[in-house]
Amino acid sequence: MIAKAAIRAEAERLHAAFVAAGAVPVEADILLPAETLLDLYGEDIRARAYVTADPMAGEMMLRPDFTVPVVQAHMAGGADPARYAYLGEVFRRQEHLDGRAREYLQVGYEVFDRAAPQADAEVFALFAGLLADLDLRPATGDIGILMAAVKGLSTTDRRRQALLRHIWRPRRFRALLDRFAGRAPMPPARAQLLDRLAADAPAALIAAAGPLVGLRSAEDIAARAEALIEDARAPAIAAPEAALLYDLLSLEAPSRAALAHLRGIAPLLPAIGPAVETFAARLDALAARGVDVDRLPFEASHGRTTLEYYDGFVFTFAAADPALPPVASGGRYDALTAVLGQGRSIPAVGGIIRPSLVARLRGAV
Repeated sequence: MIAKAAIRAEAERLHAAFVAAGAVPVEADILLPAETLLDLYGEDIRARAYVTADPMAGEMMLRPDFTVPVVQAHMAGGADPARYAYLGEVFRRQEHLDGRAREYLQVGYEVFDRAAPQADAEVFALFAGLLADLDLRPATGDIGILMAAVKGLSTTDRRRQALLRHIWRPRRFRALLDRFAGRAPMPPARAQLLDRLAADAPAALIAAAGPLVGLRSAEDIAARAEALIEDARAPAIAAPEAALLYDLLSLEAPSRAALAHLRGIAPLLPAIGPAVETFAARLDALAARGVDVDRLPFEASHGRTTLEYYDGFVFTFAAADPALPPVASGGRYDALTAVLGQGRSIPAVGGIIRPSLVARLRGAV
């Protein structure tokens, strides 16, 4: 009880700081329609959220985070510009018994502002100031640069879409890139399937397999078979282009040095040019807010294991203990506003802090 009271007090202190920075306090339902979250993240979200059923409302999920309901509420009629602050419990299933909480308080700050293109710097600097006494390790990245690099690859649209879909699954992404670049052999099961497809028409193979089981129609299966055949015929991603993408994936350096490196490869990978200049403008905005960007860590792959709505700047603040989750995290999610705004969109960036970890690091619990 004492620990919970200390965590609640820390959460209220952080929430008050966000309100003092200009945010409007908002609330969000604890039970959220599962359909929206499944549409956004696919079935993977089931492994991370608590799912239940309501006889009237259908399948529901205990709130896994605040960003989705806050964006929904804003796109349904929020002011423009707007800054929001929230405080409440979130619920996450844990695959491993590593002591991580399944229910914990989260405090957040979200910015929707067309006239503030460098709101990234506003949010990061605000968080850095609130957590300055904890000696946390900041880390930053930019999913937008990696997405731009993938979109600019000289390969089939189907392969580009597959890589984009798995950006937030680093192992799967790397396996696909290795295969598309010709650096990994085709899995035996896939090779065997392609041999069978080459031996006869998909329709004949479907007919020979017997009655259909499941939701896919014969037409769906045939279309998938044709897609597999087409992909197998596609040439490998050119070695120089693949090498640049591998280089980008492994880039870790202080931010100014990372910018110099990215500007060096941009002429060879021109699709990343605009995203790199956005990165440069962000560094200037961060420096203007007192952030030492000459030392600020940058990792091009940072943020690729979080929820899948970030599409630009990402950041975390982590404690020295690697077993602890990030004390704070956030980033830009412009595309999410378009998805939840039914075509309307607005630049958006925000972040969350775990008050339980802040209280622990301050010795309050």
